[in-house]
Amino acid sequence: MATFRSEIGSLIRKARMEQGLTQKELGEKIGVGEPTVNKYESGKQNLTVETLKRVADALDMQIKVTFYK
Repeated sequence: MATFRSEIGSLIRKARMEQGLTQKELGEKIGVGEPTVNKYESGKQNLTVETLKRVADALDMQIKVTFYK
């Protein structure tokens, strides 16, 4: 079963690759190093809400949060 972090990481990886960006390029856009982007994408590091917003902005995307049962 995938963790929430790994689900978010997969979404980031997919969006980054669709934009044709490397991890290094995305890192430069959001102010972190390539290893940190790798940790985000692999679900090994939590993102703050603010960092998630920077990622979305860098990828020209919006964040949509949905709570459901």
